[in-house]
Amino acid sequence: MIRKFDVVIVGGSFAGLACARTAALRGLKVAVIDAKAEPGARVCTTGIIVKEACDDFDLPATLMRKVRGVRLYAPDDRALDLHAPGYFFQSTDTPGLMRWLAGEAERAGAELLYGRSYEGALEHERGVALPSLGLHAGFLVGADGARSRVAEHFGLGRNRRFLAGLEIECEPLEIDGRFLHCFADSKIAPGYIAWAVPGVGLTQIGVAARRPAKPDLGGLLRRLKAICDVREIRVVSRRSGLIPTGGVVGPLGGRRVMLIGDAAGTVSPVTGGGIHTALRFGRRAAQLISDYLRDRGPQPASVFAREVPRFRMKLAMRTLLDLAPPNVLINAALMTRPMRSLAQRLYFHSRGGDPAAFEAWKQAFERDELESPALPSTKLHLV
Repeated sequence: MIRKFDVVIVGGSFAGLACARTAALRGLKVAVIDAKAEPGARVCTTGIIVKEACDDFDLPATLMRKVRGVRLYAPDDRALDLHAPGYFFQSTDTPGLMRWLAGEAERAGAELLYGRSYEGALEHERGVALPSLGLHAGFLVGADGARSRVAEHFGLGRNRRFLAGLEIECEPLEIDGRFLHCFADSKIAPGYIAWAVPGVGLTQIGVAARRPAKPDLGGLLRRLKAICDVREIRVVSRRSGLIPTGGVVGPLGGRRVMLIGDAAGTVSPVTGGGIHTALRFGRRAAQLISDYLRDRGPQPASVFAREVPRFRMKLAMRTLLDLAPPNVLINAALMTRPMRSLAQRLYFHSRGGDPAAFEAWKQAFERDELESPALPSTKLHLV
């Protein structure tokens, strides 16, 4: 027996679940299929969310930790502190957030079919058949990651340039929780950065490099000795994955098929950030599909292609980053005024952050910490 849906979404991560929730709220019959056993399994992202995403979407504060600044380290361990008044990032309990998003989509009316693998589909005039799953869709959405099988099967645009990332989550380390700690180092992270993030009840330590270079997680752990005690770390979990850096792919879809999220390449080529665009354009894709199926609106993929960001300047910057400048050059340039301005713009866009304001910002934090109840210290143990 063939089960019929208005929309079938392949992939149950940020983009797919945002699309599913909005489509279901608009009255469409929606199914999400994903090979994972459950929404929080096999997470492949560091899960950092920018302020803009928090402004656009209501996400649960209990699953996030606010981080207001960036401390950027040169290879020689000198550090540049960056911030912008009113701005912040959110580190997240990413598996928990995935489960919450899945619950929201399900409450809206979407049917979640986890443990189901996409094996191919056939597009025809009135929809898309997925015979191996016994499903039929009026419209098929590929939200199945950087190496999308939907894109491959339908001859759509495919990602060609990637960063390869590795991350471990460990019991909390004693690092300054006001900052995302980022390391510019072409030996351990050629073409990108390494990081240590104060997460939700843990510390995230990761590194990424432009392919075919390999990220050096061991080198990062040696670097971390300068800022915290890493002799005894208990690793809780590990993550790895590919981050597309080639910009939006093309074509993005056909008459009854469309790509969103990492599959569509809506990821910043410079920072690798894609959660905000995944949520925003996952929701937008659902709106366009609803208009198309219910109200004879325009073909969704063509409108979607006009609206997604093109990343022209960031693609040019990605080409420069791929050259992986030697560490001696990074040491010489990072603390200069032009590089500080560039770093400020990359992390905080056009928002300012002059040194005097930063000192006042730090003092306010120190005053708040003195007035807050002391938290119990955490003792780390060897695995």
